[in-house]
Amino acid sequence: MTTAAAGSPRTYQVRTYGCQMNVHDSERISGLLEQAGYLRAAEADDNPDVVVFNTCAVRENADNRLYGNLGHLRPVKDKHPGMQIAVGGCLAQKDRGDIVRKAPWVDVVFGTHNIGSLPALLERARHNAAAEVEILESLDVFPSTLPTRRESTYAGWVSISVGCNNTCTFCIVPSLRGKEKDRRPGDILSEVRALVDEGVLEVTLLGQNVNSYGAEFGDRYAFGKLLRACGDIDGLERVRFTSPHPKDFTDDVIAAMAETPNVCPSLHMPLQSGSDDVLKAMRRSYRSEKYLGIISKVRAAMPDAAITTDIIVGFPGETEADFQRTLDVVRESRFSSAFTFQYSKRPGTPAATMDGQIPKQVVQERYERLIATVEEITWAENKRLVGETLEVLVAVGEGRKDERTGRMSGRARDGRLVHFATGAGALAGRIRPGDVVHTTVTYAAPHHLNADGEPLSHRRTRAGDAAEAGRSPRTPGVLLGLPTIGAPAAAPAPTTGCAAH
Repeated sequence: MTTAAAGSPRTYQVRTYGCQMNVHDSERISGLLEQAGYLRAAEADDNPDVVVFNTCAVRENADNRLYGNLGHLRPVKDKHPGMQIAVGGCLAQKDRGDIVRKAPWVDVVFGTHNIGSLPALLERARHNAAAEVEILESLDVFPSTLPTRRESTYAGWVSISVGCNNTCTFCIVPSLRGKEKDRRPGDILSEVRALVDEGVLEVTLLGQNVNSYGAEFGDRYAFGKLLRACGDIDGLERVRFTSPHPKDFTDDVIAAMAETPNVCPSLHMPLQSGSDDVLKAMRRSYRSEKYLGIISKVRAAMPDAAITTDIIVGFPGETEADFQRTLDVVRESRFSSAFTFQYSKRPGTPAATMDGQIPKQVVQERYERLIATVEEITWAENKRLVGETLEVLVAVGEGRKDERTGRMSGRARDGRLVHFATGAGALAGRIRPGDVVHTTVTYAAPHHLNADGEPLSHRRTRAGDAAEAGRSPRTPGVLLGLPTIGAPAAAPAPTTGCAAH
């Protein structure tokens, strides 16, 4: 097809790079486009009317990946007059007009603060037959209520803040998303309730630094209060959050996690480095002793908590002794999983111009040793669960080999990935994404668990009903300071809720 037939809806695809926040904002992009009359194209459709790239500037080679994909689309667009390409997100905020200069076949560039403008920008670009570039330096309105096309029937993202007040020398996010702005707690809880009303069982509270939530309205205990308030929402079975920062992590949050039954015993606590000298150079404002103290307190309150982390190898000036200290902290922390990264320069960050840049081969060798250490620990921690019975929320797309092995996959309450047999008896063919099973672990690997016996129980849920019927929750939500599109919906009437988070 060249263009949508007269009177028929134009089709769209959203292609997402980067973090959970980008994934969540892509849900908003989809909701806004559909409100504006667009129809989601099938994944196999290689020439939709509109392709939106929701970009990341944090990942290595993010710009090369974007421009490579834009290059692949150019001949497609040439063959399909009327096709439009839009680029938003952090890389758009950073590169701005350079995107159109490097890829003049792009129709729209929008930044992290004006997602709601996308439908209007697309229409203006079509009318004027010229590229539209609109980048704002700060959010117009926060929170912005935007329609959302949720990708999951059983789990939902809920943003609690946007932006970041930290000044980590390796990170470009604050300059692209601005200072932290907190969403009012009543609005957050209203969105959580709306998701639960749609059948969602699990929510993840999102922010660049969730445990500094409340600073804007003067309540340093707001995040712990919000967790407790989530515990009062009937039908909400699991609450997670990401990401906290060790410098702001307080004892009241640990107590709230331990004392609120639906808050999951899982914690993602970025370490970045175990060396105090490197942490100082990173401007991380905590040291390894404080970090390990937090881990110790969490384990004392929740002995079975699964703790995950982020680690950067090869930061400028990192010595072998610094790297060994990171390995020491990893061994002491006993992480259940770690997201590990080789340091690479990010233009515009202080670290990019620091002395002591580490040769690539040294970084690679340290990275391989870190991976080996992490996997040794995660495997040992997972082996402790063999023979244990776990509650698993059945998921979609978590098990790449499920079709071949006849298994299904999902997440335990602590966030571990479980591949489980569905059984040959009464349960065969009846378990759906969004349902809940209890099953016994029979095998452990470094990154997942297997449960190859018959499930001990199966609970059908409203989320499973929605998955079976092909329905996706559609709710209003809040803009994350990342790309979204479409005219904002009318603001809802003010709501009240807990005075937290």
